[in-house]
Amino acid sequence: METIKVIIEKTKDMYSAYAENANGIYAGGDTVEEVKQSVLDAIRLLKNYNTDENIPDILKGDYQIVYRFDTQSFLNYYNKVFTNVALERITGINQKLLHHYAAGLKKPREPQRKKIEIALHKLGSELLSLEL
Repeated sequence: METIKVIIEKTKDMYSAYAENANGIYAGGDTVEEVKQSVLDAIRLLKNYNTDENIPDILKGDYQIVYRFDTQSFLNYYNKVFTNVALERITGINQKLLHHYAAGLKKPREPQRKKIEIALHKLGSELLSLEL
């Protein structure tokens, strides 16, 4: 199964997205949910209104979509779920620096970005192993 990698970014007015590895997939919306639906619509339109040779190969077989946020967009979108206090606790990155990332005052270096990603994946794994 192929993976379509869609990058979601927060602009001044909205969220926008594009497929990193499939030409012709662009989307936008006021919310992340709208962007995800717009991505699905873009794929449907690409497949329905283009000739076979104009459709990216990745869309011709089975595929999954993986969404990737830039750090600023992630922190802003999930700020009601993950407070800076909580993120500091699971990542070890201080709240002030997290605030700077969310506000766009600083961009995290790759090791910092990876640290956030690993901490979130670890939390996700822990949550998946729970039963209530």
